[in-house]
Amino acid sequence: MFGIGMPELMVIMVVALIVLGPKRLPEIARLLGKGLAEFRHATSDVSDELHKAQRAIEDEVRAAERAHLVAARRASAGSEAPLASAPAGETVPGTAPSLLGPHPAADPPAE
Repeated sequence: MFGIGMPELMVIMVVALIVLGPKRLPEIARLLGKGLAEFRHATSDVSDELHKAQRAIEDEVRAAERAHLVAARRASAGSEAPLASAPAGETVPGTAPSLLGPHPAADPPAE
């Protein structure tokens, strides 16, 4: 707790008791506790907002990656060289697994 040990805390408490007196000390402690509770609440609100913003940014990145993959597939579907395809659930060596599932030009699974 801020590098304050038990002896230092006791000295602070004794000084506070002498300066504030026994009647005001509980009131000051109560106000300090309420202030700390409000501070914790405010910091948790800020933390929640930051987490929401982070999730929103991550979602936008995923959507952009998906759009890029779809555009790349459409562009390569129009080219002369066919895309390498593998059965559903498998990947072609040297290629990254798709986030969108098997290639649309791949043969449909046999039933």
